[in-house]
Amino acid sequence: IILSTIILTFHILGLNVRNCGKTKFKAFNVTIRSDRRGTCKGTHVVYACVGYCESSAFPSRYSVLVASNFTHNITSASRCCTISKDAKIKVRLNCPRARHHNDIEILTARACHCDMCRKSHY
Repeated sequence: IILSTIILTFHILGLNVRNCGKTKFKAFNVTIRSDRRGTCKGTHVVYACVGYCESSAFPSRYSVLVASNFTHNITSASRCCTISKDAKIKVRLNCPRARHHNDIEILTARACHCDMCRKSHY
């Protein structure tokens, strides 16, 4: 069976496993369904990074002002909480009506840190 639609449901377990600066390694209970009826379903604990990192804003240096024709008068620096190390885990989807199962792979966080902010990291 090919799973065309995967539905993920996250439930926070509230387990603070490790702090990394002001970011936390947090456990989530993930339920994966093959469709809205839950024909095939599996549950697994995965980890995510939550928290916040330092940011700042300050007047731009004169060289920046000149280079930007005096339009870039504030310089900001920010870092975002992100996954620094991940791992693939297998989740078994049991399909009781069809009397079989499927295994799919999803990512889980293994370590967190503050890094340069990006629109999309993965």
